[in-house]
Amino acid sequence: MIIDTHCHLYLQEFDIDRNAVIERAKQANVQQFYLPAIDSTHTKAMFKMENEYPEICFSMMGLHPCSVKEDVEKELSMVYMWLQKRKFVAMGEIGLDFYWDTTFKEQQIIAFEQQMEWALEFNLPIVIHTREAMQQTIDCVKPFANKGLRGIFHCFSGSFEQANQIINMQFLLGIGGVVTYKKAGLAEVIKQIDLKHIVVETDAPYLTPVPFRGKRNESAYLSFIIDKIAEVKEISKEEIATITSNNALQIFQHL
Repeated sequence: MIIDTHCHLYLQEFDIDRNAVIERAKQANVQQFYLPAIDSTHTKAMFKMENEYPEICFSMMGLHPCSVKEDVEKELSMVYMWLQKRKFVAMGEIGLDFYWDTTFKEQQIIAFEQQMEWALEFNLPIVIHTREAMQQTIDCVKPFANKGLRGIFHCFSGSFEQANQIINMQFLLGIGGVVTYKKAGLAEVIKQIDLKHIVVETDAPYLTPVPFRGKRNESAYLSFIIDKIAEVKEISKEEIATITSNNALQIFQHL
């Protein structure tokens, strides 16, 4: 069994062929799909997909840092309302993104810390988005990790030293298509990291692995990510799939 720990299959990019995407994934042995939240404009579509594919699709709840705008308080109130109404597998995706715009930098930090507080309150792991803010994100997480918070640094693409900081907080590294990009340097980092600290993901429809880079990503392409990790670690694809899936089930703890 393979688990896609991070995919946005509810987005409109999949509206024309969602069933086929799921079937192709199943044929590639991908059997579970974890759906990170973005903001309130996407919640309905995410829940709809979860309802249409019960037992294999699992929703998270949270406010994506790129959705932190003028209405951040309203969006956060929606997140908390949903946390009180039903169960989720994680708080996510939450974090810091200073790549596109730093207008709401302070609000991003406040929103991130608030959501980590809620994760502790509701006993949920967190799934972290960080871009152009790796060290600041790690520093934000540390006090909460010390209180027992756990989770995944989604789309990890940092240094070996940063990976060790994350591992020391007992967080996992989410490895996706970036590991197949030659210039990224991630394969060299992964080579030095024990598989017990890794889960696999696609971030579909984004970050498509080689050989489909530039096209829409989908969960079936996890096989290319696993192939690359197997090549780097010099162990079987089956072992990669087993270990990373067990890591995922342990962190989400809903089964």
